Amino acid sequence: MLYFPRWQTVLIWLAVALGIAYAAPNILPQTWFSSMPTWAPKQPMTLGLDLQGGSHILLALDRDELTEERLVSARDDVRRSLREERIGYTGLAINGQAVQVRVRDASQLDAAREALSELTQPVSSGVFGSGAVAEFSLSEPEQGILRYSLTEQGIEYRLNSALSQSIEVVSRRVNELGTTEPVIQRQGDDRILVQVPGLQDPERLKEILGQTAKLTFQMVDQSMPAQEAIEGRPPVGTSVMYSTDDPPVPYVIEDRIIVSGENLVDAQASFDQRTNEPVVSFRFDTRGATGFGQATQENVGRLFAIILDGQVISAPQIREPILGGSGQISGNFSVQGANDLAVLLRAGALPATLTVIEERTVGPGLGQDSINAGKIAAMIGAVLVVAFMIIAYGTFGVFAVVALGANIALIIALLSGLGATLTLPGIAGIVLTMGMAVDSNVLVFERIREERANGRSLIQAVDSGFSKALGTIVDANVTTLIAAIILFYLGTGPVRGFAVTLAIGIATTVFTAYTLTRWLVAQWVKRQRPKELPRAPLNLLPGATSIGFMWLRRMTFTLSAIASIAALALFMTLNMNYGIDFKGGSAIEVQARQDVADISDIRSRLSELNLGEVQVQEFGNPKDVLIRVQAQGGGEQAEQTVITKVRDALEADYDFRRVEVVGPTVSGELARAGTIAVLVSLFAILIYIWLRFEWQFAVGAILATTHDVVMTIGFFVITGIEFNLSSIAAILTIVGYSLNDTVVVYDRIRENLRRFKKMPMPQLLDLSMNQTLSRTIMTSVTTLLALIALYAFGGEVIRSFTAAMIFGVLIGTYSSIFVAGPLLILFRLRPTGAAAKDAEENGEEVAVKG
Repeated sequence: MLYFPRWQTVLIWLAVALGIAYAAPNILPQTWFSSMPTWAPKQPMTLGLDLQGGSHILLALDRDELTEERLVSARDDVRRSLREERIGYTGLAINGQAVQVRVRDASQLDAAREALSELTQPVSSGVFGSGAVAEFSLSEPEQGILRYSLTEQGIEYRLNSALSQSIEVVSRRVNELGTTEPVIQRQGDDRILVQVPGLQDPERLKEILGQTAKLTFQMVDQSMPAQEAIEGRPPVGTSVMYSTDDPPVPYVIEDRIIVSGENLVDAQASFDQRTNEPVVSFRFDTRGATGFGQATQENVGRLFAIILDGQVISAPQIREPILGGSGQISGNFSVQGANDLAVLLRAGALPATLTVIEERTVGPGLGQDSINAGKIAAMIGAVLVVAFMIIAYGTFGVFAVVALGANIALIIALLSGLGATLTLPGIAGIVLTMGMAVDSNVLVFERIREERANGRSLIQAVDSGFSKALGTIVDANVTTLIAAIILFYLGTGPVRGFAVTLAIGIATTVFTAYTLTRWLVAQWVKRQRPKELPRAPLNLLPGATSIGFMWLRRMTFTLSAIASIAALALFMTLNMNYGIDFKGGSAIEVQARQDVADISDIRSRLSELNLGEVQVQEFGNPKDVLIRVQAQGGGEQAEQTVITKVRDALEADYDFRRVEVVGPTVSGELARAGTIAVLVSLFAILIYIWLRFEWQFAVGAILATTHDVVMTIGFFVITGIEFNLSSIAAILTIVGYSLNDTVVVYDRIRENLRRFKKMPMPQLLDLSMNQTLSRTIMTSVTTLLALIALYAFGGEVIRSFTAAMIFGVLIGTYSSIFVAGPLLILFRLRPTGAAAKDAEENGEEVAVKG
């Protein structure tokens, strides 16, 4: 174990050197890398929106609107086809998700089916048209009636096509705004995720993305005053539409579309040469120019309307034919309004309405504050962990610190190389990894000390310590890795960033603790030829303990059972302080432009807006205020109205640093996903431990971990800390940490079961727990040091996350000793066969290997 061929040494240090090289751009100024060759690593990590500011917006297509439009289109196709074939019909209507028509003459039924066969023809779908779906299915509920029902596959086809088209349109619109490195990607079957870093004006982005931008040019019907049409009935083939003026002006508009936005080839914001007002100049393609020219030639003197999404932008009079295929739109625009309309027209119309169902916006000032807080927390946590390791282990502690430095460099390097995005929970993951990474080194060092105390030579103790610790290191880290993987697949946004960081940290920890630390120790043995293990400056624990933990098991079992039942009772009877992630609503962080925020004044202003329950509280310091507004119950769009009203009420005196809006659809999904994530992770870990150990160990580990989860939920209920998306990440990390601790203890119990086949079970458990006690305490202390630094200096946003983690570490340490161990006695982990018979003859209680 202590021999390293030259090629292994080269590979180990090459990996470390590459890690430092790829991590360097995140620490050193970018000017240092300007003269570097093109192949050299220069790219720092991508910062998440919570660190550099920007907007995260989740848009959903309106499935019902798409379905309705397709049915209306099909109804019109039926009308057109039957008229062209001169087939008499009646009762043409949309009935549910079907179009129904009655053919008057039964002898024309076959002709009608043939005329309408287009509706049931398969349409190509999939890549290169490799698949086909039938949008409509034909049925005849009674003689003479044809019913064309929209199929589920047809709806999915339309939805998929509309989503692909919408992504293209959204991409063009966002890119037209001049933003840098936006992320626009499909999410699920009917959603589009838009992330725009560094965006200064999220309201403008939402306005541009939310407009369908269906542009049409239609004639105004002047045969009847608009007011008469409103009070009575407009002429056949017309509709009443209103202008964008304040107050809106009604117009009677002919339904016939002269030209649509599909025929536009360009649109630019400009200024009218006569009035110097902002206008939008447009240019048609050949087909549009011909149609527009013909319409204006035939209707000189009449009004025509320019209509955007059902509203009349302007209705000028045609003074002369417009034959050049170009023109301009005027409508009392501001300069930005003209620019935005030009962007919409150039990008094209959306096939269906997009609704904002989730929004998370962070101002650049708050992002920089988060970066600074994360750096301070990381540095303080690092100093505490380094100091503790050197005090506890001396020279071995220095080796652990070197390995920890390499570990952090490798984490940052991999995040940079993979193009991963570093979020605030990601920084929490790095700080947490600093504490947990020491665990593997502690496992090795404690095992070496134990082997040396048992009489082995120094070299044998070192070799055996690394060899025996390997299995425990792997088992302990795989359980945490399972939780991280499930968190990644079932989580969203920042939670996935935390999972990625944690998973990478686990992989680099195993490498640095087992390989790099082993190389350092091997070189120390080879060069120093020591006679004894290095002494620590301070012995925090005695060399060997003999605490009777199992003597207390009945008391601790009773206390744990009472506490768990109380936690569940509180959870069922008291309302947990759910964040907007789980109950919907809005969370807005504002900062006063003056010295101190006036909370009572903010409450007074917001109480006049009729928004329901509004909570206003100080957030971190007297200048910062957090505002929570309950879910409005009026659908997704109602949540967006809240933000507009609050901005109008407070924008004059407060800067908006962070805005989070979660609609009812997303909040329900997040609650389900969070619950499923915890249950699936527990089940996956159960299977892994069952395969690696025995069923008693697997069930014991899961019950002990369930105890920790229940207690943590009780902690949230009692303290009133907000339970949000990051709290799910905290619980899953507690699951991983608690299992890590339990697996280390179980691994030693399994080893002792093989060695002491006739030792009474309580005595064997006491022995195992005393042997691993120093490791348990050392790991808990180092992890707590990192978490306390994060809690004190990491900022208000993740304080609830770290508070839950601190509680989880404490309760996880307790359960690995006082819950997980005694459960093995409860499950009667006993021998079978000859060993059991011998024991019975001697009147002893026996334990066997698992």
